Amino acid sequence: MTSPVPSIQFFEGLSEELDGVSLRRNRSTGARSVLMVFRQLKAIERFNSFRNQFSNAMRLIDAEGEIRVEPSSVKFYFGGPEGDDFDRMECRFDIDQDEHWDRFMRFMNRYAEANGMAYGEPEPKAER
Repeated sequence: MTSPVPSIQFFEGLSEELDGVSLRRNRSTGARSVLMVFRQLKAIERFNSFRNQFSNAMRLIDAEGEIRVEPSSVKFYFGGPEGDDFDRMECRFDIDQDEHWDRFMRFMNRYAEANGMAYGEPEPKAER
């Protein structure tokens, strides 16, 4: 039996492609925050189709099962000459428990490996 390819879904059965992810930890509180960036959304392209059920959460699916995440913030950005061309969507959520963080990181490692993504530290800001 083969393991399922890791996927991210807002609508059941409609996998989205993650373009970037930023992981942060608040030094004073220890709280962890995840920011996922999507440059294209199949959910928007097929919005007029009601065949797929909206899950009210982002679903992260891999060989271990499913993680359901309710974003704390979802922002849509538009551009283009008329300002109505979809540019990207940013989805933010917090993870407060260590075991949930560990599970999320296992998912991200599988997702990155399956989709040719690599981990990288942010570039240091130039001094002025």
